[in-house]
Amino acid sequence: MNGAAKAQYELGDMYYHGLGVEENDAKALKWYHMAAAQGHSEAQFMLGVMHDDGHGVARDSEKAANWYRKAAEQEDAAAQNALGTMYRYGEGVEQNNALAVFWFRKAAEQGLADAQFNLGIMYAYGRGVSLDYCEAVKWYRSAAEQDDPYAQTNLGYMYASGLGLPEDENEAAKWYARAAEQGHAKAQFNLGSLYDQGKGVQQNIEKAASLYRTAADQGDVDAQFNLGLMYWEGKGLDLDKSVAGKWFLKAAEQGHVGAQYNVGLSLQDGVGVAVDKEEAAKWYLKAAEQGHADAQLNLGYMYEHGEGMPQDQSEAARLYLMAAEQGVAVAQINVATTYERGNGVPMNNEKAVFWYRKAAEQGHADGQYALGGMLDRGLGVTEDKIEAVDWYRKAAEQGSMGAQLNLGYSIFNGLGVSEDKILGYAWTQLAAMQGNSVAKDNIKIFRTHLSWKETRKAKKLARTFQDSIHQS
Repeated sequence: MNGAAKAQYELGDMYYHGLGVEENDAKALKWYHMAAAQGHSEAQFMLGVMHDDGHGVARDSEKAANWYRKAAEQEDAAAQNALGTMYRYGEGVEQNNALAVFWFRKAAEQGLADAQFNLGIMYAYGRGVSLDYCEAVKWYRSAAEQDDPYAQTNLGYMYASGLGLPEDENEAAKWYARAAEQGHAKAQFNLGSLYDQGKGVQQNIEKAASLYRTAADQGDVDAQFNLGLMYWEGKGLDLDKSVAGKWFLKAAEQGHVGAQYNVGLSLQDGVGVAVDKEEAAKWYLKAAEQGHADAQLNLGYMYEHGEGMPQDQSEAARLYLMAAEQGVAVAQINVATTYERGNGVPMNNEKAVFWYRKAAEQGHADGQYALGGMLDRGLGVTEDKIEAVDWYRKAAEQGSMGAQLNLGYSIFNGLGVSEDKILGYAWTQLAAMQGNSVAKDNIKIFRTHLSWKETRKAKKLARTFQDSIHQS
């Protein structure tokens, strides 16, 4: 290659960047072509860039890949990295992770930080190579030490997660801070999370909020959501549901599932915004389609009651089932209720018992009370008053008025449990104290079977139960 090629390349560069001359893509392209034809690798690389970006020419990935390859074969590191990227994403060439790794490695071994970062990514995710966190750390570190903010962020994550090296939150904070100082939004968010939780740094909620805001202003979706939460809870910032809603909406519009749910909740309840059931349903649907269980539950409720959309019991049942299968106890109870009543699904007491039991085993009082009722009456299950009493007791001890009524009746009459009229009266009295009319009627009957002293003892016991429930 002669000096003319170098001069042609430099002239092309001047036109491309507008250095000393007016920027002119056509003239840049002309001089790059003249230099490239003589084998000038940097000119070949720049022709690849112009075709890759559609800068001065129609975007053409195949031509870009061809020019990158010419330069890469002359050991141009930037071209090798660019060609590796083309193989990684299948742009202008057939997608091939192994070839992407091949070219990334060539450039990385020449010390190019971008390529070192890319090679780290390939090892971290096992693309084109066997997954190897230690190798990923090695290459991230090489790039991070050259102040590549992306590599610094990923190296911080590896320290925070203990992937490829011992977990070290102090080191994670250090690398996040270096990237954050360069304006890397995800590093700012990650560092904010550490300040929020007091991990690797002294807890500082105000600092966390500041970092979240800086990242959120750059469009980081997780930072927007967390900043919304801080306004929502008044944590490190003045409580402001309206401002919280604005940040939730920004994150929701980027597809953040938790933010979509929170926007729906705000609109449904009119918190920080005017009530808008139709708009709430729209956001719940977006979150529900991403598998958000509480959104599925709330959207099911809106279908069941015709809020924000036409009433549809079948769709409500379907959504409740989706949430129930993710373990949401309230949804499990709702599914059981749909089967017990035949709302939107064929009536099926066996399935009702199955779902009531799921909720009951999670400790949900309504599920325990309902399961007790099914066992007590032998609906969908073999009648078992002993087990029924066990579930009534669990629910009663959590304050379920219906369970207290049924437990009191069972104990007073010795149904599924040893008869104990004082204890039975006490549980019934507790339900009556909450305003249960059936319990009040039962008390009138039960009182005829107890002496004045026994009645007084039962009432005292009821107050003891009440105090215990309130304290728990």
